[in-house]
Order: sequence, then structure tokens, then C-alpha cells
Amino acid sequence: MTDTAGKSAVLKTNDNAGESFVPSDEVMSLWKNVHKSMRDEFGEAVFRSWLKPLTLQAYYHGTLEVSVPTRFMKDWIQKNYADRILEMCVDADESIKRFEIVVVQTAILSEETEDELEQQKANQNSKDADPYNLSAPFDPRFKFENFVVGKPNALAHAAARRVVESANVPFNPLFIYGGVGLGKTHLMHAIGWEMQNQNPDLNIMYLSAEKFMYQFVKSLRAKDTMAFKDTFRSVDVLMMDDIQFISGKESTQEEFFHTFNALVDQNKQIIISADKAPSDLLGIDERLRSRLAWGLVADIHPSTYDLRLGILQSKRDQLDADVPNAVLEFLALKVTSNIRELEGALNRIVAHADVSKQEINLETTQEVLQDLLRSHDRRITIDEIQRKTAEHYNIKMPDMHSARRARNVARPRQVAMYLAKQLTSRSLPEIGRKFGGRDHTTVMHAVRKIEELMDQDAQIAQDVEIIRRALTG
Repeated sequence: MTDTAGKSAVLKTNDNAGESFVPSDEVMSLWKNVHKSMRDEFGEAVFRSWLKPLTLQAYYHGTLEVSVPTRFMKDWIQKNYADRILEMCVDADESIKRFEIVVVQTAILSEETEDELEQQKANQNSKDADPYNLSAPFDPRFKFENFVVGKPNALAHAAARRVVESANVPFNPLFIYGGVGLGKTHLMHAIGWEMQNQNPDLNIMYLSAEKFMYQFVKSLRAKDTMAFKDTFRSVDVLMMDDIQFISGKESTQEEFFHTFNALVDQNKQIIISADKAPSDLLGIDERLRSRLAWGLVADIHPSTYDLRLGILQSKRDQLDADVPNAVLEFLALKVTSNIRELEGALNRIVAHADVSKQEINLETTQEVLQDLLRSHDRRITIDEIQRKTAEHYNIKMPDMHSARRARNVARPRQVAMYLAKQLTSRSLPEIGRKFGGRDHTTVMHAVRKIEELMDQDAQIAQDVEIIRRALTG
């Protein structure tokens, strides 16, 4: 750290064995300056994608330790940026000898969200000391303003908004369910942030069902269940992620059942997330499943192409990166599993472009993401496309190859041709041969016709998306 005379001031190290090496104000100030310098040197896109999440953890024996939320992020930073970051740290203070990165899954972005985090800490510190104060912090990245809304998540988003905007509890519980990486956690954090912003004194408990179970078992062993019960039954809002994790845990389910009833009786808001609807949760007691379905059950469907494209466009704006629309359209078509993986793919190509100084185009995108694209490239056959399309429109498979021109047959045939062009690597002549030996110009006309109809007819667009989803899983 540089003092007023421009000389390097040596940081004090905690040399007492067994202590926690909590960074001093001096170290925190140094790291804050280094963190800002990284944005200037590496550029906005790289900083937002990779370096912004770096969070100071400790300083000990000349080692500056920081954390990131994932191992992939750690490996990438270690490979591409760590040496230069260490040089920045040494320039700031010569007593720093090493720069260590550890993985802490709860690591949170800093700098632009620093005031919000400090306020959150202050709110937590203002509460009475509580051995069961287990609430996790809300991630500043996940707010309503950066949640992209589309048909698959519109109901869940509207329900979440209703909860935070209503003066009274509108439905209890709000139960949000959907597959991995579709936006459940984003909505949970958005609700928490908004409620906390409206009323900083609100006692919100946000945790995973797994953590609830662990702490309940811990209280049983310590013979201190009353403190546990009092903590959970005195909150204003209980938010619990991944309720499916208490499946088969009878004593934990019993305790949660009574906690649920106590909070509902007090008109306190309960918000739950899971990977399945209440009725489909195996290993959950019937009484509890019934309670979970009491309020509003809102599902988040697998993303559509339009939603994925919208999310990528929003992410591109956040990164302030020069990514062509063609690349975003390619990613939206190819990466269909979940939103986290989709955003991660965009982060990777932006970071690669910055490091390699190459422009982003379809060729470099396919090169950088070849491992990811291979895992998504399930071989879909034209026969399979024809069969799924025929099933959807309730026509016979031979109609796909026949010369019949009735609209109830011709239109599904054109949809199947369009999907064959989109989902396979077959050429137009090859596709034509699979449809009764038709000419490639017929296939080209079908593709253009369906593209045109999808813009004009919502039903056609929905049909195509349903069949696409059935084929890509």
C-alpha cells in the first residue's frame, strides 16, 4: 500500500497460530484499489465476466487470499489473469508475496454492489444475536430489473411481483418449481432484495431445505429444539430453496409442517422453490404436499428460443461486449439445457475474445465452445422429426412422403422440413429426398414459408417450439 510519501508501507500479518486471519481495514483498502485497477487494465467485458466476483477473504504470512463462486472461474482466472493481479498487489505493497484463489460458493460480486452488501450486513448485525440466524445473503446480481420475462416464466415472475407489491399476503405459500438453471433462484433473490429494500426491518429467513434439515438435527443432538422452533416461527418471511431435499426425512418434514402451519396462522409469507410440483414430490408426506399446494403453484417451463435470445441480448448489454446477433442466435439455438449454461457460454466467448484479441464470430464461437456444443449435439434424425411432427398434428407418417397438398397435411410437412433444416446438418437436396423425393427448391420454399408464418401466426410459432422441445429434450 502506498503512503502519502509515495513509499510502500508493509502490511501487518497475523502471525498468531489458530487465528482466522481476517483482513484488516488496511488490507481491505488495498484490495479495493487493486480491484478497481483490474477493470482499467483488463477492460469492462473481462472484468464483469471474470474478475468482478473476486472477493477478499484473508491476508496471512504474505499471502492475499480471495474467493470466487466456482472452480471453473478459479481455473480460468488462475490461467489467464492471476500473475498480473499478483504484480498489481506487489506494486501496491511489496510485502505481498502470493495471490491465492479459493472457491467459496457464496462469494458475491463487489464494488458496484458494495453499498447494498454493507447495508445488508448492517441489517443483520442490528438483529439480536441468534444461534440460528441462518439466513443466506441475497445475491445483488439477481433482481427483478435484470430478470428477462418470456412465456415460460411469465406466471412465476408475475406471482413474485405480486408478493412484494401487495400490502397483505396474497397467497400462502408461493410455490415456484422448475428444472435446474431456469430462474427459480433468481426470482427468490429478487423477492428478498425487493422486500428488504421496502422494509429493512423485515425479518426474512432465506435458506435451503438441506440447511434447515441440518440445523434441525443439530438442535436435536444439542437438546435445544426450543431455540430452533422460536427462531423459525418468529420470522416475517420464510424463503426456502429446494424443498425436495427433505424427501424421506420424516422428522424434518414433521418439524417443517408445524413451522409452516404456525407461520400461516400468523399470516406470515412463505415462499418455496422445488424442482417439481407439490403433487410430484416423492417421499414427501401427503399432509405436507397438501399444504405446499395451498397457495399459488407457479411453474417455470424450459426456455424457448425467443426467451434464450432475449436473455443473451440482455447479458450482452450488461457486458458491453461486441457480440454479433448471429452468434447470439446460434447460442440460443444450440444451448438449450438451462440459463446458467447459456450465460456461461457467452461469458466464455467474450473472455476468450478479450484475451486472444480476436473478434467474436461464428467460427471462433464454435472453436471456443466445442466441448459444450458436443454435449448438446444429440443427433436428431429426419425420421424422428417427421414422426414427432406427425404425432403433434395427428396425421400419418406416410403423409410426410405423399404428394397430397391438402393444407392439413402440407403445413405439417413444411414444419417438418423447416425443423430438419434447423436441427440437422443435412443439405436441402438430402432433406428433399427424405420427403418423398422432393426438389431442394421445395424445401427452401417450406423453410421460408414457416419462418414467415412464425412471425405472423402465434399458433404456428408455438407448434414449432413444442415440437422442437420434444426433439431436443
